[in-house]
Amino acid sequence: MNKSKVLGSTLIISGTTIGAGMLALPLASAGIGFFTSLGIMLVLWALMAYTALMMVELHQHADSNATLHTLAMQILGKRGKWLASFAMLFLFYSLCAAYIAGGGDQFGQRIESWTGIELPARVGTVIFTLLVAAVVVIGTATVDKVNRVLFTLKLVAMASVLLFLAPNVTQSYLLSMPIEQGLIVAAIPVIFTSFGFHGSIPAIVRYLDGNTRSLRTAIVIGSAIPLLIYVFWQIVTLGVVSQNELLDNQGLSALIAQLSSTVQQTNINQAIGLFADLALLTSFLGVSLGLFEFLGDSLSSKGSSRIVTGLITFTPPMGFALFYPQGFIMALGYAAIALAILAIFLPVVMIMKTRANNQAAAYQVAGGRFGIIFCSVSGLFIVLAQCLITAGVLPALG
Repeated sequence: MNKSKVLGSTLIISGTTIGAGMLALPLASAGIGFFTSLGIMLVLWALMAYTALMMVELHQHADSNATLHTLAMQILGKRGKWLASFAMLFLFYSLCAAYIAGGGDQFGQRIESWTGIELPARVGTVIFTLLVAAVVVIGTATVDKVNRVLFTLKLVAMASVLLFLAPNVTQSYLLSMPIEQGLIVAAIPVIFTSFGFHGSIPAIVRYLDGNTRSLRTAIVIGSAIPLLIYVFWQIVTLGVVSQNELLDNQGLSALIAQLSSTVQQTNINQAIGLFADLALLTSFLGVSLGLFEFLGDSLSSKGSSRIVTGLITFTPPMGFALFYPQGFIMALGYAAIALAILAIFLPVVMIMKTRANNQAAAYQVAGGRFGIIFCSVSGLFIVLAQCLITAGVLPALG
Protein backbone atom coordinates (compact mmCIF):
# COMPACT_ATOMS: atom_id res chain seq x y z
CA MET A 1 0.00 0.00 0.00
CA ASN A 2 1.19 3.51 -0.87
CA LYS A 3 2.55 5.02 2.37
CA SER A 4 1.58 8.49 1.16
CA LYS A 5 -2.06 7.40 0.97
CA VAL A 6 -1.91 5.93 4.48
CA LEU A 7 -0.42 9.19 5.77
CA GLY A 8 -3.06 11.20 3.94
CA SER A 9 -5.84 9.01 5.33
CA THR A 10 -4.43 9.35 8.84
CA LEU A 11 -4.43 13.13 8.51
CA ILE A 12 -7.97 13.19 7.10
CA ILE A 13 -9.17 11.26 10.17
CA SER A 14 -7.23 13.56 12.51
CA GLY A 15 -8.36 16.66 10.66
CA THR A 16 -11.98 15.52 10.73
CA THR A 17 -11.75 14.86 14.46
CA ILE A 18 -9.91 18.04 15.47
CA GLY A 19 -12.52 20.61 14.61
CA ALA A 20 -15.27 22.55 16.27
CA GLY A 21 -15.47 19.85 18.93
CA MET A 22 -12.02 20.76 20.17
CA LEU A 23 -13.01 24.39 20.49
CA ALA A 24 -16.02 23.33 22.56
CA LEU A 25 -14.04 21.04 24.89
CA PRO A 26 -13.00 23.73 27.43
CA LEU A 27 -16.59 24.98 27.56
CA ALA A 28 -17.97 21.47 28.09
CA SER A 29 -15.29 20.75 30.71
CA ALA A 30 -15.55 24.08 32.51
CA GLY A 31 -17.47 22.78 35.51
CA ILE A 32 -15.86 19.35 35.87
CA GLY A 33 -12.13 20.05 36.05
CA PHE A 34 -9.15 18.81 34.06
CA PHE A 35 -8.65 15.31 35.50
CA THR A 36 -12.32 14.40 35.27
CA SER A 37 -12.41 15.53 31.64
CA LEU A 38 -9.19 13.59 30.98
CA GLY A 39 -10.77 10.36 32.24
CA ILE A 40 -13.87 10.92 30.09
CA MET A 41 -11.74 11.63 27.02
CA LEU A 42 -9.69 8.45 27.43
CA VAL A 43 -12.80 6.27 27.71
CA LEU A 44 -14.55 7.93 24.76
CA TRP A 45 -11.43 7.75 22.57
CA ALA A 46 -11.15 4.01 23.28
CA LEU A 47 -14.85 3.60 22.50
CA MET A 48 -14.67 5.45 19.17
CA ALA A 49 -11.42 3.81 18.04
CA TYR A 50 -12.89 0.40 18.86
CA THR A 51 -16.11 0.94 16.92
CA ALA A 52 -14.08 2.30 13.99
CA LEU A 53 -12.16 -0.99 13.93
CA MET A 54 -15.53 -2.74 13.95
CA MET A 55 -16.26 -0.85 10.74
CA VAL A 56 -13.04 -2.21 9.26
CA GLU A 57 -14.21 -5.74 10.06
CA LEU A 58 -17.62 -5.04 8.51
CA HIS A 59 -16.19 -3.58 5.30
CA GLN A 60 -14.59 -6.96 4.57
CA HIS A 61 -18.11 -8.22 3.84
CA ALA A 62 -18.60 -5.72 1.00
CA ASP A 63 -16.55 -4.12 -1.75
CA SER A 64 -14.35 -1.10 -1.04
CA ASN A 65 -16.91 1.30 -2.53
CA ALA A 66 -19.62 0.47 0.03
CA THR A 67 -20.89 3.22 2.34
CA LEU A 68 -22.47 2.62 5.73
CA HIS A 69 -26.02 2.46 4.42
CA THR A 70 -24.87 -0.05 1.76
CA LEU A 71 -23.48 -2.24 4.54
CA ALA A 72 -26.64 -1.79 6.60
CA MET A 73 -28.79 -2.82 3.64
CA GLN A 74 -26.63 -5.88 2.97
CA ILE A 75 -26.51 -7.05 6.59
CA LEU A 76 -29.69 -5.70 8.22
CA GLY A 77 -32.06 -5.20 5.31
CA LYS A 78 -34.19 -2.17 4.42
CA ARG A 79 -34.88 -1.11 8.02
CA GLY A 80 -31.17 -1.04 8.76
CA LYS A 81 -30.57 0.93 5.58
CA TRP A 82 -33.16 3.58 6.43
CA LEU A 83 -31.92 3.92 10.00
CA ALA A 84 -28.35 4.31 8.80
CA SER A 85 -29.40 6.81 6.14
CA PHE A 86 -31.37 8.92 8.63
CA ALA A 87 -28.57 8.94 11.21
CA MET A 88 -25.96 9.76 8.58
CA LEU A 89 -27.95 12.62 7.06
CA PHE A 90 -28.90 14.08 10.44
CA LEU A 91 -25.32 13.95 11.69
CA PHE A 92 -23.65 15.23 8.55
CA TYR A 93 -26.11 17.98 7.83
CA SER A 94 -26.17 19.24 11.41
CA LEU A 95 -22.37 19.30 11.64
CA CYS A 96 -21.99 20.90 8.21
CA ALA A 97 -24.50 23.58 9.22
CA ALA A 98 -22.55 24.22 12.43
CA TYR A 99 -19.24 24.45 10.59
CA ILE A 100 -20.66 26.73 7.90
CA ALA A 101 -22.20 28.99 10.56
CA GLY A 102 -18.98 29.24 12.55
CA GLY A 103 -16.60 29.16 9.59
CA GLY A 104 -18.59 31.62 7.49
CA ASP A 105 -18.59 34.19 10.27
CA GLN A 106 -14.86 33.79 10.88
CA PHE A 107 -14.16 33.86 7.12
CA GLY A 108 -15.87 37.23 6.83
CA GLN A 109 -13.82 38.57 9.75
CA ARG A 110 -10.56 37.38 8.16
CA ILE A 111 -11.40 39.01 4.81
CA GLU A 112 -12.10 42.28 6.60
CA SER A 113 -8.87 42.15 8.64
CA TRP A 114 -6.73 41.26 5.61
CA THR A 115 -8.28 43.51 2.95
CA GLY A 116 -10.31 46.07 4.84
CA ILE A 117 -13.39 45.01 2.86
CA GLU A 118 -16.41 44.46 5.07
CA LEU A 119 -18.50 41.62 3.69
CA PRO A 120 -22.11 41.07 4.75
CA ALA A 121 -22.26 38.01 7.02
CA ARG A 122 -24.35 36.04 4.54
CA VAL A 123 -21.99 36.79 1.65
CA GLY A 124 -19.04 35.52 3.68
CA THR A 125 -20.97 32.36 4.52
CA VAL A 126 -21.81 31.70 0.86
CA ILE A 127 -18.23 32.28 -0.36
CA PHE A 128 -16.81 30.08 2.39
CA THR A 129 -19.22 27.27 1.49
CA LEU A 130 -18.48 27.52 -2.24
CA LEU A 131 -14.72 27.28 -1.67
CA VAL A 132 -15.03 24.11 0.40
CA ALA A 133 -17.63 22.66 -1.97
CA ALA A 134 -15.29 23.11 -4.93
CA VAL A 135 -12.54 21.12 -3.21
CA VAL A 136 -14.87 18.28 -2.18
CA VAL A 137 -16.59 17.99 -5.57
CA ILE A 138 -13.24 17.59 -7.35
CA GLY A 139 -12.48 14.44 -5.33
CA THR A 140 -10.95 12.74 -2.28
CA ALA A 141 -7.41 13.07 -3.60
CA THR A 142 -7.85 16.85 -3.74
CA VAL A 143 -9.26 16.90 -0.21
CA ASP A 144 -6.20 14.86 0.84
CA LYS A 145 -3.76 17.40 -0.65
CA VAL A 146 -5.58 20.47 0.66
CA ASN A 147 -6.07 18.86 4.06
CA ARG A 148 -2.35 18.11 4.39
CA VAL A 149 -1.51 21.78 3.94
CA LEU A 150 -4.26 22.99 6.26
CA PHE A 151 -3.49 20.35 8.88
CA THR A 152 0.18 21.38 8.91
CA LEU A 153 -0.77 25.04 9.28
CA LYS A 154 -3.22 24.11 12.03
CA LEU A 155 -0.48 22.30 13.95
CA VAL A 156 1.77 25.37 13.66
CA ALA A 157 -1.03 27.68 14.83
CA MET A 158 -1.89 25.33 17.67
CA ALA A 159 1.75 25.05 18.74
CA SER A 160 1.92 28.85 18.85
CA VAL A 161 -1.21 29.02 21.00
CA LEU A 162 0.12 26.34 23.34
CA LEU A 163 3.44 28.18 23.71
CA PHE A 164 1.65 31.44 24.47
CA LEU A 165 -0.66 29.87 27.03
CA ALA A 166 1.60 27.27 28.71
CA PRO A 167 3.55 29.73 30.91
CA ASN A 168 0.26 31.06 32.28
CA VAL A 169 -1.10 27.70 33.49
CA THR A 170 -2.14 27.79 37.14
CA GLN A 171 -1.83 24.48 38.97
CA SER A 172 -4.79 25.15 41.25
CA TYR A 173 -7.07 25.55 38.21
CA LEU A 174 -6.05 22.10 36.93
CA LEU A 175 -6.74 20.55 40.33
CA SER A 176 -10.30 21.90 40.42
CA MET A 177 -12.97 19.31 41.18
CA PRO A 178 -16.39 19.01 39.55
CA ILE A 179 -18.78 21.71 40.76
CA GLU A 180 -21.75 19.33 40.50
CA GLN A 181 -22.29 15.78 39.27
CA GLY A 182 -24.84 16.83 36.68
CA LEU A 183 -22.17 18.75 34.79
CA ILE A 184 -20.10 15.56 34.40
CA VAL A 185 -22.95 13.80 32.62
CA ALA A 186 -23.86 16.91 30.60
CA ALA A 187 -20.29 17.17 29.28
CA ILE A 188 -20.24 13.64 27.86
CA PRO A 189 -22.24 14.21 24.60
CA VAL A 190 -20.06 17.15 23.52
CA ILE A 191 -16.81 15.35 24.37
CA PHE A 192 -18.14 12.25 22.59
CA THR A 193 -18.88 14.24 19.44
CA SER A 194 -15.36 15.65 19.58
CA PHE A 195 -14.04 12.17 18.70
CA GLY A 196 -16.39 11.64 15.77
CA PHE A 197 -14.79 10.72 12.44
CA HIS A 198 -16.76 7.61 11.47
CA GLY A 199 -18.61 9.32 8.67
CA SER A 200 -15.40 9.60 6.70
CA ILE A 201 -14.48 5.89 7.09
CA PRO A 202 -16.17 4.72 3.85
CA ALA A 203 -14.25 7.34 1.87
CA ILE A 204 -11.01 6.20 3.56
CA VAL A 205 -11.83 2.55 2.82
CA ARG A 206 -12.29 3.44 -0.82
CA TYR A 207 -9.12 5.55 -0.90
CA LEU A 208 -7.05 2.73 0.63
CA ASP A 209 -8.69 0.06 -1.55
CA GLY A 210 -10.02 -1.76 1.52
CA ASN A 211 -6.53 -2.72 2.75
CA THR A 212 -7.15 -3.85 6.35
CA ARG A 213 -3.65 -3.25 7.70
CA SER A 214 -3.51 0.27 6.28
CA LEU A 215 -6.98 1.06 7.59
CA ARG A 216 -6.11 -0.10 11.10
CA THR A 217 -2.97 2.04 11.07
CA ALA A 218 -4.80 5.10 9.80
CA ILE A 219 -7.63 4.72 12.33
CA VAL A 220 -5.55 4.04 15.44
CA ILE A 221 -2.93 6.72 14.76
CA GLY A 222 -5.41 9.13 13.19
CA SER A 223 -7.64 9.02 16.29
CA ALA A 224 -4.75 9.00 18.79
CA ILE A 225 -3.30 12.25 17.44
CA PRO A 226 -6.44 14.21 18.40
CA LEU A 227 -6.47 12.58 21.85
CA LEU A 228 -2.92 13.74 22.51
CA ILE A 229 -3.67 17.22 21.20
CA TYR A 230 -6.86 17.42 23.26
CA VAL A 231 -4.95 16.66 26.46
CA PHE A 232 -2.50 19.53 25.88
CA TRP A 233 -5.34 21.81 24.81
CA GLN A 234 -7.26 21.09 28.00
CA ILE A 235 -4.16 21.76 30.11
CA VAL A 236 -3.56 25.20 28.64
CA THR A 237 -7.20 26.29 28.57
CA LEU A 238 -8.52 24.87 31.83
CA GLY A 239 -5.22 25.82 33.46
CA VAL A 240 -5.36 29.46 32.31
CA VAL A 241 -9.02 30.33 32.89
CA SER A 242 -10.83 29.44 36.12
CA GLN A 243 -13.95 27.28 36.25
CA ASN A 244 -16.19 30.17 37.28
CA GLU A 245 -14.98 32.41 34.45
CA LEU A 246 -15.64 29.70 31.87
CA LEU A 247 -19.07 28.96 33.29
CA ASP A 248 -20.04 32.64 33.42
CA ASN A 249 -18.95 33.33 29.83
CA GLN A 250 -19.99 30.43 27.62
CA GLY A 251 -19.47 30.48 23.85
CA LEU A 252 -16.58 30.29 21.40
CA SER A 253 -16.05 34.03 21.03
CA ALA A 254 -16.11 34.44 24.80
CA LEU A 255 -13.51 31.67 25.20
CA ILE A 256 -11.18 33.33 22.69
CA ALA A 257 -11.65 36.71 24.39
CA GLN A 258 -10.92 35.25 27.83
CA LEU A 259 -7.75 33.50 26.68
CA SER A 260 -6.58 36.65 24.91
CA SER A 261 -7.19 38.90 27.92
CA THR A 262 -5.53 36.48 30.34
CA VAL A 263 -2.28 36.24 28.36
CA GLN A 264 -0.47 39.54 27.88
CA GLN A 265 0.76 38.84 24.35
CA THR A 266 -0.11 41.01 21.35
CA ASN A 267 -0.29 38.09 18.90
CA ILE A 268 -2.32 35.64 20.97
CA ASN A 269 -5.69 36.82 19.63
CA GLN A 270 -4.53 36.32 16.02
CA ALA A 271 -3.00 32.93 16.80
CA ILE A 272 -6.14 31.64 18.54
CA GLY A 273 -8.32 33.04 15.74
CA LEU A 274 -6.20 31.37 13.06
CA PHE A 275 -6.25 28.07 14.90
CA ALA A 276 -10.04 28.25 15.27
CA ASP A 277 -10.37 28.96 11.54
CA LEU A 278 -8.21 26.00 10.54
CA ALA A 279 -9.86 23.67 13.07
CA LEU A 280 -13.27 24.44 11.60
CA LEU A 281 -12.05 24.19 8.02
CA THR A 282 -10.29 20.82 8.30
CA SER A 283 -13.22 19.33 10.19
CA PHE A 284 -15.68 20.74 7.65
CA LEU A 285 -13.67 19.22 4.81
CA GLY A 286 -13.73 15.75 6.36
CA VAL A 287 -17.41 15.83 7.32
CA SER A 288 -18.58 17.26 3.99
CA LEU A 289 -16.47 14.67 2.15
CA GLY A 290 -18.25 11.93 4.07
CA LEU A 291 -21.65 13.44 3.27
CA PHE A 292 -20.74 13.89 -0.40
CA GLU A 293 -19.61 10.26 -0.72
CA PHE A 294 -22.73 9.06 1.08
CA LEU A 295 -25.07 11.03 -1.19
CA GLY A 296 -23.00 10.10 -4.25
CA ASP A 297 -23.50 6.42 -3.49
CA SER A 298 -27.25 6.98 -3.11
CA LEU A 299 -27.61 9.04 -6.28
CA SER A 300 -25.20 7.18 -8.59
CA SER A 301 -27.92 4.79 -9.71
CA LYS A 302 -29.91 7.78 -10.91
CA GLY A 303 -27.08 9.08 -13.05
CA SER A 304 -26.59 12.29 -11.07
CA SER A 305 -23.39 14.24 -11.71
CA ARG A 306 -20.87 15.28 -9.07
CA ILE A 307 -22.08 18.88 -9.35
CA VAL A 308 -25.67 17.85 -8.61
CA THR A 309 -24.44 15.78 -5.67
CA GLY A 310 -22.45 18.78 -4.48
CA LEU A 311 -25.54 21.00 -4.59
CA ILE A 312 -27.54 18.49 -2.56
CA THR A 313 -24.63 18.17 -0.13
CA PHE A 314 -24.01 21.85 0.60
CA THR A 315 -27.23 23.76 -0.10
CA PRO A 316 -29.34 22.53 2.90
CA PRO A 317 -26.70 23.16 5.61
CA MET A 318 -25.78 26.50 4.04
CA GLY A 319 -29.44 27.50 4.09
CA PHE A 320 -29.71 26.54 7.75
CA ALA A 321 -26.53 28.48 8.61
CA LEU A 322 -27.82 31.58 6.82
CA PHE A 323 -31.02 31.63 8.88
CA TYR A 324 -29.63 30.25 12.17
CA PRO A 325 -26.04 31.56 12.39
CA GLN A 326 -25.83 30.94 16.17
CA GLY A 327 -26.46 27.17 16.00
CA PHE A 328 -22.75 26.31 16.25
CA ILE A 329 -22.11 24.90 19.74
CA MET A 330 -25.63 23.54 20.28
CA ALA A 331 -25.38 21.31 17.18
CA LEU A 332 -22.54 19.31 18.70
CA GLY A 333 -24.69 18.07 21.55
CA TYR A 334 -27.66 17.16 19.37
CA ALA A 335 -25.36 15.47 16.86
CA ALA A 336 -24.30 13.09 19.64
CA ILE A 337 -27.52 11.08 19.30
CA ALA A 338 -27.07 10.57 15.54
CA LEU A 339 -23.36 9.86 16.07
CA ALA A 340 -24.20 7.21 18.69
CA ILE A 341 -26.49 5.47 16.20
CA LEU A 342 -23.97 5.80 13.39
CA ALA A 343 -20.76 5.00 15.25
CA ILE A 344 -21.93 2.65 18.00
CA PHE A 345 -25.31 0.97 17.62
CA LEU A 346 -25.20 0.15 13.91
CA PRO A 347 -21.67 -1.32 13.98
CA VAL A 348 -22.55 -3.34 17.10
CA VAL A 349 -25.75 -4.76 15.61
CA MET A 350 -24.08 -5.57 12.28
CA ILE A 351 -21.10 -7.19 13.98
CA MET A 352 -23.43 -9.33 16.09
CA LYS A 353 -25.36 -10.46 13.02
CA THR A 354 -22.33 -11.26 10.85
CA ARG A 355 -20.67 -13.19 13.66
CA ALA A 356 -23.91 -15.02 14.50
CA ASN A 357 -24.15 -16.06 10.84
CA ASN A 358 -20.53 -17.26 10.98
CA GLN A 359 -19.57 -15.01 8.09
CA ALA A 360 -15.81 -15.41 7.82
CA ALA A 361 -13.61 -12.31 7.98
CA ALA A 362 -9.83 -12.21 7.62
CA TYR A 363 -9.69 -9.53 10.33
CA GLN A 364 -11.86 -9.58 13.46
CA VAL A 365 -11.57 -6.86 16.08
CA ALA A 366 -10.61 -8.15 19.53
CA GLY A 367 -12.83 -7.95 22.59
CA GLY A 368 -15.57 -10.41 21.78
CA ARG A 369 -18.78 -10.17 23.80
CA PHE A 370 -17.25 -7.79 26.37
CA GLY A 371 -16.45 -5.27 23.62
CA ILE A 372 -20.01 -5.41 22.32
CA ILE A 373 -21.50 -4.92 25.81
CA PHE A 374 -19.11 -2.04 26.57
CA CYS A 375 -20.08 -0.26 23.34
CA SER A 376 -23.82 -0.83 23.82
CA VAL A 377 -23.93 0.43 27.41
CA SER A 378 -21.78 3.46 26.53
CA GLY A 379 -24.02 4.35 23.60
CA LEU A 380 -27.18 4.13 25.71
CA PHE A 381 -25.63 6.34 28.38
CA ILE A 382 -24.62 9.00 25.83
CA VAL A 383 -28.10 9.12 24.26
CA LEU A 384 -29.74 9.26 27.70
CA ALA A 385 -27.46 12.13 28.74
CA GLN A 386 -28.40 14.20 25.69
CA CYS A 387 -32.11 13.45 26.17
CA LEU A 388 -31.88 14.67 29.79
CA ILE A 389 -30.15 17.86 28.59
CA THR A 390 -32.87 18.44 26.01
CA ALA A 391 -35.55 17.86 28.64
CA GLY A 392 -33.90 20.39 30.93
CA VAL A 393 -33.06 17.84 33.63
CA LEU A 394 -29.32 18.40 33.09
CA PRO A 395 -27.71 21.78 32.40
CA ALA A 396 -27.13 22.75 28.77
CA LEU A 397 -23.54 23.67 27.90
CA GLY A 398 -22.30 26.36 25.53
